[in-house]
Amino acid sequence: MEQKAGAQIGKKVFIQSVLILLLLIIAAGLLTRVLPAGSYQRTIENGRTVISDYQTITRPNYPIWRWFTAPIEVLWGEDNLILITIIVFILLVSGAFAVLQKSGILNAGLNKIVQKFGSRKYLLLAVLSLFFMILGGFFGLLEELIPLVPLIIALSYSLGWDALVGLGMSVLACNIGFSAAITNPFTIGVAQRLAGLPLFSGALLRLPVFAVFYAILILFLLGYAHRIDRNPASSIVYEKDGAGRNPVAPFQLDSNSSSSKIGKAALWFAGFMLLIIVVLVSSPFLSENSSLSFLSDYALPIVGILFFVGGLAAGFISGTPGRVIGGALKEGLLGMAPGIPMILMAASPKHIVTNGKVIDTILHGASSALADTSPFAAVMIIFVLALVVEFFVASAGAKAVLMMPILLPLADLVGVTRQLAVTAYCFGDGFTNLAYPTNAILLISLGLASVSYTKWMKFTAKLWLAIFPLVALFLWLGSLIGFGPF
Repeated sequence: MEQKAGAQIGKKVFIQSVLILLLLIIAAGLLTRVLPAGSYQRTIENGRTVISDYQTITRPNYPIWRWFTAPIEVLWGEDNLILITIIVFILLVSGAFAVLQKSGILNAGLNKIVQKFGSRKYLLLAVLSLFFMILGGFFGLLEELIPLVPLIIALSYSLGWDALVGLGMSVLACNIGFSAAITNPFTIGVAQRLAGLPLFSGALLRLPVFAVFYAILILFLLGYAHRIDRNPASSIVYEKDGAGRNPVAPFQLDSNSSSSKIGKAALWFAGFMLLIIVVLVSSPFLSENSSLSFLSDYALPIVGILFFVGGLAAGFISGTPGRVIGGALKEGLLGMAPGIPMILMAASPKHIVTNGKVIDTILHGASSALADTSPFAAVMIIFVLALVVEFFVASAGAKAVLMMPILLPLADLVGVTRQLAVTAYCFGDGFTNLAYPTNAILLISLGLASVSYTKWMKFTAKLWLAIFPLVALFLWLGSLIGFGPF
């Protein structure tokens, strides 16, 4: 049976993800029944959110049946535009990727890379991982890089590895960089502005932290890749892949993949990829007064459209019949369609706790624990609180606006510098992006790779066990030196 083009979310992956998300929806609903409802008074003064006293309020009438309609309700909730954008984005990417695969362009491009770097594939892994870490750490990119994920997964297959290595040197590397941020405008930038700190201050001290986390990631990925090279059956997803495309088999090209038309098509698509990278790298730092400031607000849909147009046009340039291109588009769109309910379900826990009025209760309880603690204990509480809130609020900027006005005054009182509080928040916000099943980016990436959540956690468990003690060590050192300027 011929393999379908594009990313195909497997039945088992879909069922498992839906069951996990259903349990999380129920857990969020139970919080609205167990925790008291409450809220902070929020006002805007001089462009900043100011928090006044927390008060308990009457529990809203939020019936149990609405827990289960939340995946539909989010479509007209406060995050509806973001969700719709992400859904359209992944469909465009999946459709274009299917065309690239069916027309032989993807095979031709991968063949060139394998011919050039096949004997130095471990160096290639290290370089690609650093590239993605830099995009995350300096530019705050994460979901915008999803178009590159299936390409890197395909490259991983062609080098004899599996989908997990492809995810590791792309989206995982980007997330580690996003977490150990140097100039990430969506975490460091927003939080420092709220804290009144000089923008991107402390970057020189963050560089060694970035380097240490890069070294940990590379050791982790190289160890796993070496293991697969020694014994392909040791791949965590070997059983799933072995029954299908067998990623550890030698990579084979279609017979027409070296034609001049394929070469022209590949060059056309490479031009669009270059344009995408320019948009991604420039958009986070464009001034609001710039004539190109719209790139910052609409980077995600712009990238999706560029990828789709570039891939579709490349298919026609390659000489692939329109009927084949249409079939590939259909297969790509249908293959990722199961991701839509998964994304809507992932957004539901936040919708539930927000409507149940308990999110501020969680913040208030944690902030109360900061009183009369040591600076190191306080900064660890900030880190853990960011981990907890990340479960419900995936957006880094929104989480900073929610947390920083509450935590910064308390951090001042117990002797935690604002710079260190921002760092603790960034660590807590970032490292769980690819651990929590409520994060749409993780679900999309796993869907593109047809990897189940349990397999992913089995793969990354050792990495997280190495990272979190290092986080505590860096925060402890920061409290010792009074990481500032203040």
